[in-house]
Amino acid sequence: MVVVGYDRAQLLDIACVTSTLNEANWGATPPYEVLLATPGGRAITCTDGMTLHGQEALERLKGPLDTLIVSGGLGYREAAADPRFVGHVRRLAKESRRVASVCTGSAVLAAAGLLDGRRAATHWMWADEIAARYPKVVFDPGPIYIREGNITTSAGVTSALDLTLSFIQDDHGPELARGVAQLVVTYLQRPGDQAQMSMFVAAAPQPEHSLVQQITDHVAGNLDGDLSTAALARLAGVSERHLTRLFLQHLAHTPGRYVRQARTEAAAHLLATTTHPIASVARRCGFGTAETLRQAFIDQYGTAPSRYRANHSTRQTAGNRARTP
Repeated sequence: MVVVGYDRAQLLDIACVTSTLNEANWGATPPYEVLLATPGGRAITCTDGMTLHGQEALERLKGPLDTLIVSGGLGYREAAADPRFVGHVRRLAKESRRVASVCTGSAVLAAAGLLDGRRAATHWMWADEIAARYPKVVFDPGPIYIREGNITTSAGVTSALDLTLSFIQDDHGPELARGVAQLVVTYLQRPGDQAQMSMFVAAAPQPEHSLVQQITDHVAGNLDGDLSTAALARLAGVSERHLTRLFLQHLAHTPGRYVRQARTEAAAHLLATTTHPIASVARRCGFGTAETLRQAFIDQYGTAPSRYRANHSTRQTAGNRARTP
C-alpha cells in the first residue's frame, strides 16, 4: 500500500490512510505493508509545518503494487504541474491493482489522464477550481468517495478514513472494517455517496451558543427519546419560541427539522452498516414506525429505506457470503 506525498501535502490525508491500515494489521491476513513515497525519497513539509520522512523514492519504486493512493494538500497545484512527478504516478498506476486519491490528490490523477471520462470526488472547496483545470473529468463535490472500476477518488481530509475503511472491508470483510472503526473511535463507517456536507458539517457552523450546543449534543445521544420542541425547550429552560429562534439563528433549522434530519442520517448509517430490520432501525432512531422512517427517507434521500440498504450494503453482504463455508 503506497501513499504518495509531496511538499505541502495535508498531513491528515496521509495519516488517516497509514494509521488506519496499520490498525487493521491486528486482524489482517496477510497484513498491510504501508510505504510513504515522495519525490527522491526526500522528507516533505506538510501544510501544518510538520515534516514527514519519505520511505521510498517515487522514481525508484516499481510494481506490481496492490494500492497506490495520492494524497491531497495545498501543494497539489505544483505536484500536478510537475511532468516528472505526474509521469511516475501514471507509470505506477498502471502497475497497481487499485488506485485512489484523497482530497485534491484527484488533480494529480487527472493530470496523469487517469480520470478522463470518469466521475470523480474531491474536496468540495476546490472542486470548481480543479474541474476548470481538467474539463475531461466530471468532478462531483457531493459524495465522500466515488469508485469507478479500479480507481477511487475521495473528498477532503478525514474522508480518507472512510476510503481506507472501505478498502479494508473489500480486502478482509466487514467484521474487520467495523473493528478498525471502533479502534480509531469513528462513529460509523460512512457509505461513499453520503454527502460531504451533512447536517453536522454543513454551511451552518457548529453552534457557538452554549445552550444550542447543549441541545444538539442531547439530540445526538438520545435519538430514540422525546425530542419534541416542547421537550427540548423544557430541557433548555427556555420557551419553545425562544429555542426555535436560537436554532434558526445558529443552525438555520427549526428544532423539529434538525431532529428529523439527525434521525434520518443516523438511520442511513444503521441501514448501511447493520442487518437490523427496518422497523428496528426506525425505533432506534426515534421514528416509531417504519412508515414514518420511509417518509423521512424519501424527503431527504429521494429513495425508500429498503432501496437505500440494497444500494449500500452490497459489500457487506458479499463479505458475509465470502466468509460463509
